[in-house]
Amino acid sequence: MTDLQTRPPASVTLPGSVTPAAPTPARGRPGALLALVLTGQFMAVLDVSIVNVAVPTIRTDLHATGAGLQLVIAGYTIAYAVLLITGARLGARYGYSRLFQYGLLAFSAASLACGLAPNTGSLIGFRVAQGIGSAMMVPQVMSLIQRTVTGAARTKAFGLYSAVIAGGMAIGQVVGGLLVSANVLGLGWRPVFLVNVPIGLALLAASRRLLPALPGDSSRRFDVPGLLVLAAALGTLVVPLVLGHELGWPLWGWLMLAASVLLFGLFGLVERRISARGGQPLIPGRVLRAPGLLPAAGAIFLIMAGFAGFLFSYALHQQAGLGHSALRAGLLSGPVSVGFGLSSLHWQRLPKRLHRSLPVLALGLMAPVYAGFGLLLRGGAEIGPGALVLLAVAGLAAGCAYSPLFARALSRVDPADAADASGVMVTVIQLGQVFGVALLGTVFLGQVSYPAPAATSGAALLVTTVAIGGSFAAAALFARVRRSADTD
Repeated sequence: MTDLQTRPPASVTLPGSVTPAAPTPARGRPGALLALVLTGQFMAVLDVSIVNVAVPTIRTDLHATGAGLQLVIAGYTIAYAVLLITGARLGARYGYSRLFQYGLLAFSAASLACGLAPNTGSLIGFRVAQGIGSAMMVPQVMSLIQRTVTGAARTKAFGLYSAVIAGGMAIGQVVGGLLVSANVLGLGWRPVFLVNVPIGLALLAASRRLLPALPGDSSRRFDVPGLLVLAAALGTLVVPLVLGHELGWPLWGWLMLAASVLLFGLFGLVERRISARGGQPLIPGRVLRAPGLLPAAGAIFLIMAGFAGFLFSYALHQQAGLGHSALRAGLLSGPVSVGFGLSSLHWQRLPKRLHRSLPVLALGLMAPVYAGFGLLLRGGAEIGPGALVLLAVAGLAAGCAYSPLFARALSRVDPADAADASGVMVTVIQLGQVFGVALLGTVFLGQVSYPAPAATSGAALLVTTVAIGGSFAAAALFARVRRSADTD
């Protein structure tokens, strides 16, 4: 008899309100715990984009090549995306609080090393180490929320989680621009990394008082074959997506993408075989069979792909097409991120009769809004009030789609499987961002090569926003899918 048959699903009263058996309270106020773990999450998201604006000064200071700079940016993302599910399993075995602290310590130490790096090679290595630290830390955030927060407070926590993801992606470029422009103590690009160190140390000190005592489950064995095959599958998928455009989509990249398909198939066979033998697969089948999880995960993947692809192409249009500074470009991305965050926090205040259909309605709105935004800027026009209003509407709609879907994805997951489900969902989010930047970025850059007139760049942005609208329309189809046991 499978685990799905022997373990009944948790009861559900509201989206995202799985009631754990004997939830473990935080040592201090729940709000303080939430602030602690979400700040750690924010740092991890921030470091995906904060480095982008420092690239010119890194190139000059370290005499870095184009390929070296690409690896400085991509090394973090690759390690982070590939190891997230492994980090989730480590948390389940050794304790979520402990792994959060270990990951935070590793991330902070690697940030210090990045800030002191003497050459490009060492900076790339330390960026990979940063990604490993994030992969240890980030999955524990959702697991800690799942295990310590219940009822309406959990749904609000999911909203804050969504706001952190949206804000971190956009704020990274603003913070990076400020730090590089300020040239703190003449350190140039180095404060982009060093800023993490005092924040990380403060979080580590607070974590000793605030994190709950959640011992690990030593019976959770490691699925080493599954771990190795999944890491290879994710690696062969992420590496060419991250590096493909910069390197001209070489043949080895396409071969790696083809290999990733085969490896994901092999991973499914390995996991099924381990489960049939009574073992503990890396991703238990009952997690993927949780009502509503897979359709919601598919929609979230496409939402994050569209959102990340837009931020990338929009920032490039501003800086390379319109000549904006990195700081100004970040600030003009503010309305979409603020809107995303606000609606993520407050979507439940809308009439309850709308809650079931809210993701589909919001995603249906986003497609014409993005197309309208592209039409406004297609001739190289400056970004005026009308465009900013459309950005705010797009952000509000994104939050109204993302947060209910995230709650739906986790609402029927057994508390004992919180770590595995968290690892799956965080990996989906990260892969969505990677796909968005790689594929939609290629759509944008395929229409224009810089230097180019603002009108040419604007035309490329229009093509890209129409493609982004298509990704949201596809997400709406996933959002419509429900299973009979889904009670949201």
